[in-house]
Amino acid sequence: MKLKSYIAAFLSVALMGTANAGNPQRAGSAGAGELLINPFARSAGWGSVNVAGATGMDATFLNIAGIAATDLNTQVTFNNTQWLVGAGINMNGATLIQRVSDVGVLSLGLSAFDYGQWEVTTEDQPEGTGATISPQSLIINMGYAQKFTENIYGGVNVKLYSSSISNLNTNGVCFDAGVQYRTGEEDRFKFGITLKNVGPSITYQGDGLGITLPVPTYGVAYSQTFESRSAKFELPTQLSIGGSYDWFLANGKVTGALNFSSNSFEKDTYHAGVQYSLKDLFQVRVGYKAFDNRADDLGTSAISGICGGFSFNVPTSDEGSFAIDYSYRGTTSAFGGIHSIGVRINL
Repeated sequence: MKLKSYIAAFLSVALMGTANAGNPQRAGSAGAGELLINPFARSAGWGSVNVAGATGMDATFLNIAGIAATDLNTQVTFNNTQWLVGAGINMNGATLIQRVSDVGVLSLGLSAFDYGQWEVTTEDQPEGTGATISPQSLIINMGYAQKFTENIYGGVNVKLYSSSISNLNTNGVCFDAGVQYRTGEEDRFKFGITLKNVGPSITYQGDGLGITLPVPTYGVAYSQTFESRSAKFELPTQLSIGGSYDWFLANGKVTGALNFSSNSFEKDTYHAGVQYSLKDLFQVRVGYKAFDNRADDLGTSAISGICGGFSFNVPTSDEGSFAIDYSYRGTTSAFGGIHSIGVRINL
């Protein structure tokens, strides 16, 4: 009874916390948008839809509760994403999943964003000074999930966020919490809910906020450097609710999934996807992500709806395997899509 009370309380707080979510007037008013980017090719290939059934490294992004649903003792993954091809943005990451008890699993992950080189411009030299800067962002996450009953899994995730350029930086911390419920014959039906990126506002600091201004005097004029204040910005809190169902076939299974994401600082999104698995050796998947444009009837995202991907899984021992994942996410004509590739080592 206590566990059910905790779950009910979590759902109540999650729903109250996002009561005003999806307001298009607030779109773009949050920072740290990297927290909403799925770095994993396997789950990105069907639109980040599998909140209910995600396991392993995908669960560290979609629903932290799912890391406890894996049958593996150890999983190590490496991934690379070419974000909005043509923009020169790369994302690299690594994740470790480690079982620590019969019911508990720990995760540790890192995602690093490289935005390439930008030319420095100033008010006096709008065409460029000849100097360049290289912005970077880093996300470190540490999670723990546990199997509470035969059907219920729950977990929490702590994220450390850092972003910097040559003379400005910001650091923040936020939390994820999630629950998965699995039922039916061979756990065919799954339901999941997760609240992500909940944390205090953060702000930028550094020498880049300094501005040199003349000081009026009655004698010799001189200049002095003043420090301007950076406004605080919110983190992109998100509530996701989803479900999935498995159809078992003679040589594999088909999984269909649906998901709704309510965003505090951008339009809500609807996700749908389907995946076919051939005896856990090969998977192919396709997904669709739609933004709720009813308020203004305008598309405000560079990411289009369609996405797809596949995975090859090669057994290396009775319990171990080596896998390669790939996904493609469509974008508007201004960019060349989003390509993600990853490798998984299961032990």
